[in-house]
Amino acid sequence: MLDFRVPFDNNQAERDLRMMKLKQKISGGFRSVEGAQMFGRIRGYISTLKKQGLNVLEALKQVFLGNPTMPTVLQPE
Repeated sequence: MLDFRVPFDNNQAERDLRMMKLKQKISGGFRSVEGAQMFGRIRGYISTLKKQGLNVLEALKQVFLGNPTMPTVLQPE
């Protein structure tokens, strides 16, 4: 209630989960638990980059070059 950096609604959280549910619906699920975890980790990384206004394509390029972009962590005031 006091931190105005936090959005009023949770629509972004719902949007973040929608891709996972869509993948389950289209392909019938994941072939393994590890595959689902990897998918979630990649989607979470991309979502965080977008939320922080970073260039997703450049960040993914840096991941494959061995120099991943680490999103910043917001500290409560």
